[in-house]
Amino acid sequence: MSNKIKYGLKNIYYAVATIAADGSATYGTPVAVPGAVSLSMEPQGENTPFYADNIVYWTGVSNSGYEGDLEMARFPDSFKKDVLGYLVSGNGLFVENANAPAVHFALMFQFEGDEKATRHVMYNCTATRPAASGTTKAETIEPETETVTITATTIYVEALDTDIVKSETNESTAAAVYNAWFEAVTMPTAPATNP
Repeated sequence: MSNKIKYGLKNIYYAVATIAADGSATYGTPVAVPGAVSLSMEPQGENTPFYADNIVYWTGVSNSGYEGDLEMARFPDSFKKDVLGYLVSGNGLFVENANAPAVHFALMFQFEGDEKATRHVMYNCTATRPAASGTTKAETIEPETETVTITATTIYVEALDTDIVKSETNESTAAAVYNAWFEAVTMPTAPATNP
């Protein structure tokens, strides 16, 4: 049975990607990012209608991936180093490198459901730096969060001979694939069908 509802973001992981000349990707070992608060990814792309015979005769649809915000209690040093390109100086300072190249990574996460959590992976992401902000402590301690903007685009998958943006588990996902989801980036295999 499939989920009727979703709620509860958890299990944020990233895996640094190496993008090949053909657009395919290989990944490092996923790294956990504890403290998930919210994730909101909006689809990018547009529909382009073509008019003929006084009607919309054909519609072109472009999928340019997703863009949105990932809010965490705090991004760990591993994320800042691996994804945002921070350096560690000889005297132990954590240094934001203004010349750091964009690092591509897979973003993995799950949403809880009434039946079973749905696990997701976005295959080719980049991230902005979180803002440097804070407020003074008052009568009560209010935890502050950090947010980065994530852009998710495509990779090429030879097994499917197409570009893909993301994958997610469902009721037909094999238990072995589901249970190992956060151990390595799961790639789709052929054949792929359109149910």
